[in-house]
Amino acid sequence: MTDTYRQPGVVLTDRRFTVPLDHDNPSGETIELYAREVVARDRTDRDLPWLLYLQGGPGFGANRFVGKPAWLGRALEDYRVLLLDQRGTGASTPANRQTLPLRGGPAEQADYLTRFRSDSIVRDCEAIRPQVTGGARWTVLGQSFGGFCAVAYLSMAPEGLDTALITGGLPSLDAHADDVYRAAYPRIERKVAAHYARYPQDVERARRIADHLLTHDVVLPNGYRFTVEAFQSLGLMLGSGDGSHRLHFLLEDAFVPTPSGPALSDAFQEEVQGLLSFAGHPLYALIHEAIYAQDARPTAWSAERVRSEFPQFDAAKALAGDEPVLFTGETVHPWTFDCDPALRPLRETAELLAARTDWTPLYDPARLAANEVPAAAAVYHDDMYVDTAHSLATARAIRGLRTWVTDEFEHDGVRTGGPRVLDRLLALARDEV
Repeated sequence: MTDTYRQPGVVLTDRRFTVPLDHDNPSGETIELYAREVVARDRTDRDLPWLLYLQGGPGFGANRFVGKPAWLGRALEDYRVLLLDQRGTGASTPANRQTLPLRGGPAEQADYLTRFRSDSIVRDCEAIRPQVTGGARWTVLGQSFGGFCAVAYLSMAPEGLDTALITGGLPSLDAHADDVYRAAYPRIERKVAAHYARYPQDVERARRIADHLLTHDVVLPNGYRFTVEAFQSLGLMLGSGDGSHRLHFLLEDAFVPTPSGPALSDAFQEEVQGLLSFAGHPLYALIHEAIYAQDARPTAWSAERVRSEFPQFDAAKALAGDEPVLFTGETVHPWTFDCDPALRPLRETAELLAARTDWTPLYDPARLAANEVPAAAAVYHDDMYVDTAHSLATARAIRGLRTWVTDEFEHDGVRTGGPRVLDRLLALARDEV
């Protein structure tokens, strides 16, 4: 069953598909996938090639666009676009604190979630492609984690791809999660230093908020326990194009006077809880480290363990001296599952995933080295979320892949510079530049 409707300049069709939960057991349990087809209103009767968009994450459904903003307008000049909610996200059999208990206890939930990584997503894409394209190859555009999925696609099923376009999402082919986070903390520190250089007044503001959180028990209106570590994790914003400015505006009016003394304002708390809550994307917290797992080594709360190697991120030590409080970001920690009411029921499930030792490889270096699919990738210089050195090493390992390395955009360049970014990648993949 499909529903078709219109928005300014586009015609949209809701598509639903049934796929195996475990593609190695095609006659077993199934799940439902949701995707939105988009075509320009003046091209509805044309036989256009398809572009599959894979969202970043893990854990985020595809963009809910209105009209054709960002990269979408450029894509619709050449393609019909399929915006896929990857399994467990959006309307594709969502996995969260409400639905996961249907699987059973934490052990059953953890087993279930091992099938929500890029390898399963690629097999979903190949399962639905014949229904969408009639069997023709399609172009994949992968943003961030969607780019990880695109590299897995080139490893597992290149025969399904006409072209692969990747933005901010070339993963290391063999790095353990420890290697990923060991490279990440210095990048995050550089982003924080750049923020404080732009907004030096925020040094004292951040110190004041951190001190308040160390000396007060603050619970946000939605029940989120707002600790100093949670405050520091707002540094996630610094990896986007306008994130430094948004962080500055958040910090500038954090306190209001009350009869009991200064307190964090309701407005500040309201905005913070929206930024910190994983209610809309719990898979990000649950499998974020698992997307790097490819062998018998557990991830074992990698970001938390590696953080101890960087004592400058300890807020209490910074406040004891005169050092700035450093923000973090792009990391998930055990305390996240204690603080966030959307994650608390899933703490034991997360522990089991962190201890797991039966992870399988996600990439095939030999197949990538023999790649014949035209491919191009935007690599953002000093990307806070994906290590540039790891990305460039992977680019060299994929035969024929062409890169555009730029410091014009941050990790969300496909959003902020959409048409130009997509134009550049298409030109590279088509060997026009």
